[in-house]
Amino acid sequence: MNLEQINDLHERAMGLAEAAIVARAEGDEATSRERFQEALQLARQAAARIASHVGEEPMRSVLHRSAASLALNCEEYRLAEKLLAVGLAGDPPAEIADEMRDLMEQVHAHRELLVW
Repeated sequence: MNLEQINDLHERAMGLAEAAIVARAEGDEATSRERFQEALQLARQAAARIASHVGEEPMRSVLHRSAASLALNCEEYRLAEKLLAVGLAGDPPAEIADEMRDLMEQVHAHRELLVW
């Protein structure tokens, strides 16, 4: 595990997410979706590289929360749920754990809407 490489992946993912938000604000939904998907892939890589290192908090949980948030934005609800479960299975700081639980509630709400 190389924390510098993991951080680089995360920063690139956040840059793509920002570009996605800008594209959405400009009305370019296709580009926005593309950038969110690209961001999600990088965020997933970063989270996967640190997943087994539970001593690397809060970085570990922050990366899982970010990846889950991107998955939610990409409407990949099951993936978001899995990322949150892995993040919460570690020892995240209370504030981040609360944010992850809030995201989990959003995931469940979206999944409920799909059932109807």
